[in-house]
Amino acid sequence: MSATGAAAAAEARLWLGTPYRHQAALRGVGCDCLGLVRGVWQGLYGSEPEAPPPYSGTWAESAPSGSEPLMEAAARHLVPVPGPLADYRAAPGDVLLFRFRAHLPARHCAVATGPDRMIHAHDRARVAEVALTPWWRRHCAGAFRFPPIRGLTQP
Repeated sequence: MSATGAAAAAEARLWLGTPYRHQAALRGVGCDCLGLVRGVWQGLYGSEPEAPPPYSGTWAESAPSGSEPLMEAAARHLVPVPGPLADYRAAPGDVLLFRFRAHLPARHCAVATGPDRMIHAHDRARVAEVALTPWWRRHCAGAFRFPPIRGLTQP
């Protein structure tokens, strides 16, 4: 396990119990799935690399055909996990992106806490740590890692 991954998983656990609030990113007050990842980033690095644009709850369904806004943002700021997703084994701190329909862009994200667990925020619930079940694995569209934290010793 990398030191950055361990720090990211620990930061995500601080968000457990935070109520769901669309477009929010304030620990203990409210967040959506992107807000959770944004909050973990802020906890690790201090400030966000970019501000997300306003988005509706159905943004993925109305995204231009062929676009992948969430995947593209992840690729700009996170480190892609190498290798095919079929062989992927989640590591603590990995950011997971999910696609719920094959023809739509990825629209949900979570932070892995181990090979079989993840923390995520979803509508009408609080941030929770849940099992990374076969259903979630089938819908995983991408896996990324937070970049190394400056000054933190990596194994």
